[in-house]
Amino acid sequence: LSLRVCVCVCVEVYSVKVACKVASRFAHTVITSSALNKANSSQEVFFEVDLPKTAFITNFKGQTYTGEVKEKEKAKKQYQKAVSTGQTAGLVKASGRKMEKFSVSVNIAANSNVTFILTYEELLQRKLGQYEIMTQVKPKQLVQHFEIVADIYEPQGIAFLEAYGTFISNELLPLVEKTVTDKKAHISFCPTMDQQRKCPGCDGTLIDGDFFIKYDVNRAETLVNGYFVHFFAPPDLPRVPKNVVFVIDRSGSMSGNKIHQTREAMLTILNDLHEDDYFGIVTFDHHISTWKDSLTKATTGNVSEAKGFVKGIYQSGYTDINGALMKAVDIMMKDKQAKKFTERSVSMIILLTDGMPNSGVSSTPQIQENVRDAMGGNMSLFCLGFGNDVDYSFLDVMSRQNQGLARRIYEGSDATVQLQGFYEEVASPLLSEVDLHYPDNLVNSLTTSHYKQLFNGSEIVVAGRLTDNSLDNFLVEVFAKGVRNRQTGTTQHASAQEWDILYPEQEYIFGDFTERLWAYLTIQQLLSKKETGTAEEKGNATAQALEMSLQYSFVTPLTSMVVTKPKTEEEQEEPLIADKLTEGMRPIFQCPPCCHPQPNLILQLEQSVVDSAVDGDPHFMIELPEQEDALCFNIDDRPGTIFNLVRDQLAGVLVNGQTIGDKKVAPDGKVNTYFGRFGIVHQGLGVRLEVTTHDITVSQNGKQAKLFWSDTASLKGANLDLQVTKDRSLTVTLRDSVRFVVILHKVWKQHPYHQDYLGFYTLDSHLLSPSVHGLLGQFYHGVQFEVRDMRPGEEPEKPDATMLVKGQELTVTRGWQRDFSWDVKNGENVPCWFIHSNGNGLIDGNHTDYIMSGLFKTV
Repeated sequence: LSLRVCVCVCVEVYSVKVACKVASRFAHTVITSSALNKANSSQEVFFEVDLPKTAFITNFKGQTYTGEVKEKEKAKKQYQKAVSTGQTAGLVKASGRKMEKFSVSVNIAANSNVTFILTYEELLQRKLGQYEIMTQVKPKQLVQHFEIVADIYEPQGIAFLEAYGTFISNELLPLVEKTVTDKKAHISFCPTMDQQRKCPGCDGTLIDGDFFIKYDVNRAETLVNGYFVHFFAPPDLPRVPKNVVFVIDRSGSMSGNKIHQTREAMLTILNDLHEDDYFGIVTFDHHISTWKDSLTKATTGNVSEAKGFVKGIYQSGYTDINGALMKAVDIMMKDKQAKKFTERSVSMIILLTDGMPNSGVSSTPQIQENVRDAMGGNMSLFCLGFGNDVDYSFLDVMSRQNQGLARRIYEGSDATVQLQGFYEEVASPLLSEVDLHYPDNLVNSLTTSHYKQLFNGSEIVVAGRLTDNSLDNFLVEVFAKGVRNRQTGTTQHASAQEWDILYPEQEYIFGDFTERLWAYLTIQQLLSKKETGTAEEKGNATAQALEMSLQYSFVTPLTSMVVTKPKTEEEQEEPLIADKLTEGMRPIFQCPPCCHPQPNLILQLEQSVVDSAVDGDPHFMIELPEQEDALCFNIDDRPGTIFNLVRDQLAGVLVNGQTIGDKKVAPDGKVNTYFGRFGIVHQGLGVRLEVTTHDITVSQNGKQAKLFWSDTASLKGANLDLQVTKDRSLTVTLRDSVRFVVILHKVWKQHPYHQDYLGFYTLDSHLLSPSVHGLLGQFYHGVQFEVRDMRPGEEPEKPDATMLVKGQELTVTRGWQRDFSWDVKNGENVPCWFIHSNGNGLIDGNHTDYIMSGLFKTV
C-alpha cells in the first residue's frame, strides 16, 4: 500500500494514519488522512493511495463522499448518466508496478478541513519463504500526526519478523518499534514533525519511500472458525529436479536494452541450474532456432556452452510465438517419451516476449488452443511479458490454461533483476500434482484443492466451510506425485471467543474474518476460471464471482465502487467510480497547478490526451487544453471524396482520409458520410500505411506486411511501431515523431443503412513543425478565438454565440461531440463550439481546397 496526498502549499495535511491488522495472513488495512485549508478561498486536495494489486477495496468515506459497491454495468450507467447531463464525473483508478492507485479529490472551503478513509483487504502471498507488507508513503510535507501501525496475529506462531524503511536513517531507526511474542506482533512508526524534517528549521520531509514488514510463521496446517483456511507448506522437503525450456523472443522490437537485459538475466539463471536439472533454449523471430534439439543435463560444461549461445542472441525480424512454443513442446515431449527424465521431475516452459504474434499463426485464441492441445497437461507454461506494449491478457490466459502464471517485466534499469526474481520463485519445485483431500461429510464449499506444483518458499492455500461449527479437528490427506505415503494433518481450532480471551487488550480480529478470507480466495479462483474454462464454466464462474463480490462488498473486476458526493445548494451530485484494474489498463495521474481551481478529478488514460480528431459523420474536433475548450465542425461532401487531414513538408508526414457513405439513403433523405480509409506517409522513415475497415497494409523500405482487425497483433521496427487491439484500435508510433490512433467502429452486419467506419485521433502533435497544415494539422499549434453574446439557440440545451476568430465574426452553437479515444464502444461527450457551413471562417480557405486526387497525393 502507498499513500500520497497531492495538495498545494496552502493546504496542510495534519494527520496521516495507516492501520493494518493481519489475522492468519489476511490483512485488513484502513488508511485515514486529514487536511486543512488555511487559505481564504476554497482549494482542492487530492487523496491518493497505492494499494496492492491483489487487494480488494471494501469501503471509502470522505467528508461528504460515500462509497457503495455495485455491479460494474450498473455503476457505468450511473457514471455515463452524470457525464451526459454535463456533471463532473470521473473514474477513480490508476496503476503501478505492484500496486493499484486510488485517487479522489475534493474542494475544501476556506479555513475548513476534510478527512478521507479508505479500507481494503487482501490475503498475503508467501514468496521466497516470507510474507511482505509494503507501505509507500509520500506525504510531500511535514505532518503533525503521522503514524504507521500494524498488528499481526498468527495462531501457529511467528517464526521471524523484521521492519524497516528505505527512507529511515540511523536517527529515525529507534522510532521503528516492534513487539513480537509467540503468536502476535505490534509494529509502529510515529515520528514527530521535528523528527520528519530533513534539517533543523527546514520544511522538507524525510518521509518519502517504502516501509516494509516481512515475516514468516511456524508451519502448522489449519485455522478453523466456522470457515477454515488450510495453509500447506511442509518443511524440509527435498527439491524436485526440473526440466525447463527457455523460449526467448529475439524479434526486432527486442532491440537495445531489452535484449541486453535478457542476455544478462539468462547468464545468471543458467548459473542457478542444479546438475540434476535438464534444460533447453529456443530463440525466435519469424524463424525458430534451438541451442540443441533435445534437453541437456545442467552440467558445468553444458551450462558454459549454453552461455556462449546466449551471448550470441541478437534481434531481428517478426514474432512467431506459436512456432516457438510448438518447438519447445515438441522437444519436451520427445524427451519425456524417451524417458530421459525421472518420474518425480517437474517439466516447465518459460516464454519471454515483448510483442504480439505477427508471423506464422497470428490469432491469439488459436495459439492458446494449439498450446493447450500440445501440452496436454504434461507441463506448465510461465509467460513473461516484457514492457507495456505486450498483449498481457493473451499471455496471462495462456499461462493459466497450462497450470502456470504470467508476469509483466517492466522496462527499466532493473529489468534484469525482475527476470531473475521471477525465476527464483519457480526455480525449486518441491512437489507436483498435489491433491488435498478433505472429509466430504465434514466440509463443503472448497476452493481449489489440486495444484500442479508447490515451489520452495511458497504455499498452497485451501479454504472451505464446516458443516459442524463445533468441530475441533479433522483429518486432511495430502497426495503428491512421487510421494508414496499419504501425508496427513489435523486442524487447529481457534474460535473468535478464544482469541478475545487471549488478547483482551487488542482487537486483533476484524469481524468474521475467516469467512471473508474464504470469500476472497473463492472469488480470486472464480475470476481465474472465468478466463480459462469452457463457455459454461465461464458463465457460471462469472455469475458466482459477481454474486459473492456484491455480498461481501469487494471491488473486483466485476464490480465498481460508486463514490457519490451528495447534492448541495451549490453543487450537483457527482458520482465517481473506483474500479479493479486489469494488467492492460495504464492510467496516469498528475497533480494540478498549485492553488488553481481545477475539475474535481484529473485522471486520464494516456491515449485519451487528444490534440484533434475526426470521428463520425465526419465530425472534426479540435481540443484546445490551454483554453480549456474545444471546437467542432462537419464537412459535407460526396462519398469517396479524399481529404487532406495532415501535411507537414518539413517533417515529411502526410495523412489523407477517404469518406464512405451509408449502404443506402435513409428515409429522411440524409446522406451520412464517414471516413473508411486512411493513408499515412512518413517520407523520411520510408513508411506508408493504408488503413481500411478490413485491414492495415504497411510498406517500409520496399517490404510489405498486412495486419487484420480480426486479430490483436503488433509490428515493431526501428522506425515504426504498430499496435492493433482486436476490432478496436490501431496505434501508429513513428520514431521521434507524432503518434496516431485509428478507432474501428463496427456496425451490426445486418444494419439496413450503416456500415463499419474509422475514427482518427492525433497524439503528440507538438512534435510536428510549425508549418504543419491540413484540415486537422492547421490547428495543432492552437488557434485564438473569443466567444461573446451567448443567446438562446434553436434547441434550449444548445445556446448560440458569436465567435471572433481569424478576424471574422461567426455564429456558433454550443453542443457535444463524441470522443471515442477512451471508450471505443460508447464514447465520451466533450463540450465544444460548433462552427457551421463546413467550418467556413475557422478553417483556412474553403473545404474544397483540401480535396486530394489520391490517398497518398498532396494535390
